This record gives sequence, structure tokens and C-alpha cells, in this order.
Amino acid sequence: MTAEDEMTVATPVPVVITTRPEVLRDERRGAEPRPTKLALRKLSVYYGSFRAVNEITLDVAANSVTAIIGPSGCGKSTLLRAINRMTDLVPNARATGEIMLDGANVLDPQVDVVEVRRRVGMVFQRPNPFPKSIFDNVAYGPRLYGVRGKALGDVVEQTLRGAALWDEVKDKLRQSAYALSGGQQQRLCIARAMAVEPEVILMDEPASALDPRATLLIEELMRQLKDRYTIVIVTHNMQQAARVSDETAFLTMGDDRAGYLVEMSPTVEIFTNPKNRLTEDYVSGRFG
Repeated sequence: MTAEDEMTVATPVPVVITTRPEVLRDERRGAEPRPTKLALRKLSVYYGSFRAVNEITLDVAANSVTAIIGPSGCGKSTLLRAINRMTDLVPNARATGEIMLDGANVLDPQVDVVEVRRRVGMVFQRPNPFPKSIFDNVAYGPRLYGVRGKALGDVVEQTLRGAALWDEVKDKLRQSAYALSGGQQQRLCIARAMAVEPEVILMDEPASALDPRATLLIEELMRQLKDRYTIVIVTHNMQQAARVSDETAFLTMGDDRAGYLVEMSPTVEIFTNPKNRLTEDYVSGRFG
């Protein structure tokens, strides 16, 4: 067992919600409920005989940011990868249950996996731009779908604007993506995911390798993007979850090391009035 997989005891550190809870409640009051975009039903994920995720059921609302929090090793990243079938790429991995995207089961053998991954984009923990120019990183996906010429240039510009990067790179589009800072590279990776017009963007600790300023830029971008996309983010940063998400799901693990859902609620409730003692202990820093 590695140190990363172990539960560690920490000094309690309260999480401060920077937006007043009553403001969040007022914004919800009288508003029409958002439709469900993603619905997980008894989702389990196995690596060989080991069950990493145990029968998770939850709903993700459209045009929202949902945070998944929990201790290391509880299956958060595995859950995220299962949603767009990336676990298919792992030998001996399999998923059971249902992952409903607009009512259709992503795990159905008849589903086009390439189309699933177009509709459900992924941004990883560390920036992973292709060894290509800034332009070609963003153009890569659209080219696969036959976009060429001026239309391709328009897609690249619009996407970089949407990722709040255009003004910083418009004069160096032909330069290597590796010349960008870490925060710029991560926004480029978000732009690359956006370029094929996904409906859902999954983000696996997208700011954990970035400095505080770059982290705030990514968080602001998430708040802007939820008007067009449904976002699911895995984070170990409690403050970040409190700042950016509308709903938060708390996962932990059982004695068999399988991750399971403890509770899911509006973020302000998770951090100020959790229903479960395990959740309260985690968000207050009593264990992590």
C-alpha cells in the first residue's frame, strides 16, 4: 500500500465559503430545476478482480459544475474516466451498471465510443499539449471531422477566445505549445477539448500542478464555461470545490478499498451542513 492510498490524519482546517450561503440559496429560489445531463446508476468499475468503484448512483445537472471530492484512492479519477469510456483502454478493466448521457447508456456495447469521447471531453491533471503548434493543438480534433480552410481558422479563434487564451497567443499561433506557461498549456488543453463541441467536460484536478494565479484563471474559466457545458471536476482542494461548484459529491472507501458515494448535495450544504458525519470530518480536515 502506498502513502497515497492511505488515510492520513490532519489538523482540522475549516473551509471558508467565499460566496454567502444565503446568496446561493436566493439564486436557486424560484429557479427552474436544471435537467439531468448525466445519470450514474449502480456504477461499479473493476480492475481485474479488484473493485475500485462500488455501485455509485448520482445525477449531474446540465450546465452546472459538479465537484467530486474524497480521500486519495477512493476512485474519483476512475469514476471520471469511466464516464467517457477511457477505462476501456486499461487491460482487464470493466464497468457495470449504467452511465446515462441524455438518457442513453454510454456503457451499451452498441454505442460509438469515439462519439462518446467527442461529446464528453477530458482534461487531465497535468497539461498535456501535443508536440505541435498552438494552432494545431486546437485544430487537431476539428480536422478529424473534416473541417478545413477558413472554417478551421475560425474554429481555432473562437475556441481560444472561449478558453480565455486568444489575446495571449493570437500573435504566436505557429509557435510550439510547449513554449506556453503551465497555466496557458492547461487552458490550451481545455480549448482542445472544446474544439470538437462537447456537451460535457471532465476535469481531473486541472489546477493541482499550477500556481495560485493560474489556478484562479482556470476556476474563472470553469464558471464561464458552465453556461455552455456541463462540467464535472475532481479536486483535492476543498476551497476550490467550494468556490467553483454547484453540487458536490463526497466519496470515500470501504474496508474492501472500493470507493462509494457517501452523499451528494448542493455545495453550500456539503460545506456548512453535511448530512453525514463522514462528510463533516472530511471537509473539516479531520481526515483526508
